[in-house]
Amino acid sequence: QVQLVESGGGLVQAGGSLRLSCAASGIIVSLTTMAWYRQAPGKQRELVATITSSGATNYADFVKGRFTISRDNAKNTVYLQMNSLKPEDTAVYYCNVYRPSSNYWGQGTQVTVSS
Repeated sequence: QVQLVESGGGLVQAGGSLRLSCAASGIIVSLTTMAWYRQAPGKQRELVATITSSGATNYADFVKGRFTISRDNAKNTVYLQMNSLKPEDTAVYYCNVYRPSSNYWGQGTQVTVSS
């Protein structure tokens, strides 16, 4: 059974940084494409970044150059380093496989960026 536990969110001023973590069980993150998503109030969930099994990364245009996705295979954990945060980055951030086929999502971690 897949379990994803996101952590590392918080309140930060614009221009600041946060590092999100996603501890996975029931899935081996190095064997599949993992992704970070976010959902702002009143908006649909959107894809932020992906990392493939080979380590290739891809980013949404709105975070390119500011966010970095990575993983630690030994810890079976995926990370999202977020720099130069903007108020519009405020959202609940989730990790999951890319294009999940199930309805399972972790609890997410809240990121709030103040201006």
